[in-house]
Amino acid sequence: MPSTAIFQRRVIHKFVFCLLAAFLIALGLLAGARLRAADQAKASQKASTQKLSENDRAIEANAKKMLEEGRRIFRFDTFGSETFWGDALQLHKAITGEKNGGVGDGLSPKTALSVGLKVDADALPTELVTKMRAGKVDLGDPATTVALLKLDAVVGVKGFFDQKGNLKSVGLRCAVCHSTVDDSFAPGIGKRLDGWPNRDLNVGAIVSLAPNLKPLTDLLGVDEATLKKVLSSWGPGRFDAEIDKDGKAMRPDGGQAGTLIPPAFGLAGVNLHTWTGFGSVPYWNAYVAGTEMHGSGTFFDARFSDATQYPVAAKSGAGNTRGSPDMITAKLGALHFYQLAIAAPKPPKDSFDTTAAIRGKEIFEGKGKCATCHVPPLFTEPGNNLHTPEEVGVDSFQADRSPTHKYRTAPLAGLWAHQKGGFYHDGRFPTLRSVVQHYDETFRLHLGEPEISALVEYLKSL
Repeated sequence: MPSTAIFQRRVIHKFVFCLLAAFLIALGLLAGARLRAADQAKASQKASTQKLSENDRAIEANAKKMLEEGRRIFRFDTFGSETFWGDALQLHKAITGEKNGGVGDGLSPKTALSVGLKVDADALPTELVTKMRAGKVDLGDPATTVALLKLDAVVGVKGFFDQKGNLKSVGLRCAVCHSTVDDSFAPGIGKRLDGWPNRDLNVGAIVSLAPNLKPLTDLLGVDEATLKKVLSSWGPGRFDAEIDKDGKAMRPDGGQAGTLIPPAFGLAGVNLHTWTGFGSVPYWNAYVAGTEMHGSGTFFDARFSDATQYPVAAKSGAGNTRGSPDMITAKLGALHFYQLAIAAPKPPKDSFDTTAAIRGKEIFEGKGKCATCHVPPLFTEPGNNLHTPEEVGVDSFQADRSPTHKYRTAPLAGLWAHQKGGFYHDGRFPTLRSVVQHYDETFRLHLGEPEISALVEYLKSL
């Protein structure tokens, strides 16, 4: 019996050894295959690059350069706007506060985050991150905000300092409105998400902090109290990019006239940009940089000389802006290139019902007739993607502020990433379901509740 047990153990040991050897051999073969595949891919890529003509290589090099430059411009360029926000409005003094040489209580990080400003976690030194995690950083002190500006960690806001380290001015960047963060460190603090609209940003509240609002009251011909009332009416995630052109502070029904900050992703192949489509992406870059951010450069559109539609612009000459030096025009190409490279973000897998979304796609392309205007995969019309207010079943107030007098068919990809604030230009529809119900009633589609629900899930899946 003992000899039999010993024999069995030897057999088992040999079997286990053979299994282990086979496993190691298979693992080695798999690793070798992967390495060979990687080497072949590299070799193929190198061979492909070598086959490129000199002109093709120049195109690739230019594309890489444009992408890098565009990202830098989008994130970090102020276009000289500090002469307006800092030198004229003196917003930096409201940030530092009276205790630090400014005015008022100052803007603490806690308050800054509450009005929607974001912090780039990648710009924070390790030592500071450690202290923040330990609760050893005073987020109620405006001096901490100034320190974050010195680190260039406040998304979309650039601080300018004198030789003594005192904040002397601030400028704005594209990213202040059209970027947010993933909140990976804390709410409002995380890694950048370029192209995502900052629907937390309370532009009106921030502008109202400026000690000197005279440049704006003079432009609009109103007193400071009236201006602040209008600014406070917008709320988070909204901005009025036409008030400095037409002077329309409120809707005819007394409602606020601001529109939701639009996304700057998923724009490749899309012709007209923003809610009423009176220009392309580079048009709007020039419009915003020159007349909204108040940078120094050139913007031209003769339509704003129409004193009937645009009395403020006709008087100010905004349609023929010629700032010197021009710190905008040379950057428009790379900025446009980068924006077109920002794809619409894919929704998390657990954020929608996959089975329902499949049914919703059939309704979207069939009975719902959605794809007639929201043509996949752009989800807007190729070409002149505009419609009259009557065609989409809404009032004409915002359309009539545009030279087109129409509304643009909004691209739908990435809808899940900007649901905050509602839908349509002014957020009048609080949910996707209410949007679908509006079109169901307007076009008499006679959709049942299960079909509406399926459509909503499909929209969430884009």
